[in-house]
Amino acid sequence: MGGLAETLQAHVDDGSIPGAVALVAGGGEPEVAAVGSVDTTGTAPLQRDAIFRVASMTKMVTAAVTMMLVENGSIDLDSPVAQWCPELGSPSVVCTPQSRVDDVLPARRAITVEDLLTFRAGWGFPAQFDLPAVSLLFSELKQGSAMPQPPPEPDRWMATLAGIPLLYQPGEAWLYNVCSDILGVLLARATGTSLPNLFAERVFEPLGMVDSGFTVPAGKLDRVPSLYRPNPDGGLDLADPPAGEWSTMPAFPSGSGGLVTTLDDWYAFARMLLGQGTFDGSRLLTPESVQAMTTNQVTAAQSAAAGLFLEGQGWGYGGSVDLDRAHVWNVPGRYGWVGGTGTAAYVTPSSGRVEILMTQREMTGPSTTNLLHDFWGYAAKRH
Repeated sequence: MGGLAETLQAHVDDGSIPGAVALVAGGGEPEVAAVGSVDTTGTAPLQRDAIFRVASMTKMVTAAVTMMLVENGSIDLDSPVAQWCPELGSPSVVCTPQSRVDDVLPARRAITVEDLLTFRAGWGFPAQFDLPAVSLLFSELKQGSAMPQPPPEPDRWMATLAGIPLLYQPGEAWLYNVCSDILGVLLARATGTSLPNLFAERVFEPLGMVDSGFTVPAGKLDRVPSLYRPNPDGGLDLADPPAGEWSTMPAFPSGSGGLVTTLDDWYAFARMLLGQGTFDGSRLLTPESVQAMTTNQVTAAQSAAAGLFLEGQGWGYGGSVDLDRAHVWNVPGRYGWVGGTGTAAYVTPSSGRVEILMTQREMTGPSTTNLLHDFWGYAAKRH
């Protein structure tokens, strides 16, 4: 069996990615590899300390900070979100998912904080993207793209969302993405600070994640690889240069997909989830909170509406949970998620496994690239 570097290098050699860094840990010293270049022209080797746009991996940090606030009593899982987001106090629901956006009825109950954590609030992406209520998420809120980040500032964003009807009644269906952005606004309002400051205070500073945030300082832009998007001809088009979207603070810090980080920063976050990360001798999250995050919280019926996002997986808080060995890379109990900018990170609490992959090629879906499958397959065989 070839090593991790060889697994990644095969995809550099065939031109599918410019480069990649990855880590596989558990039961010994971590195996780390960095291969390829920072861009398609081979300007410089891709280094272990490269700063990547991690897109939807952000959702796990948003969930972790939510549970920290639950632990200290700032919010409660059963609390209506309207306590902090009054715009969402009286949502309407389309009569059927296919209905016009003016064919609505009132929500049967309030949306709760746990509805947001489990993606069951009623807003989000199903398998069918062209439904009228879903189309508004793209056109009005700029959802569904790895970048650029949503442009409206949080109050405007929330006011716009309030005018879009739910696709399902609260609690009925798992729908992808939007709930983490709502949570990001809620967390900032509940604490009276900005989401970037909150994440820094509660996660990045305690864990020593010095290269993580919603923007990259000017002095670190030389460590940001170019981001690429596959084109119809099989090549890669430049989607974002090093001094691009993440060189300035966004108007809307996205709790669903706004972060940048490094391999080692995310490894620190993963170790915290596994109970290996400490700050002044205290865990940032209790074992009970981590267990809630990493345990499946949705039924098969609830996840059916957006089944294309989950392959043999359920959903915990902010990330998926492998339920069975439907694929060679699935490990029952493994928790994590992928980022549309070409990244993925998972932990398995029962065994202490960590798998982190970071590339600079956008994905067309959570599990559609050969690289991801080869990486997960390698990790499964290694353990």
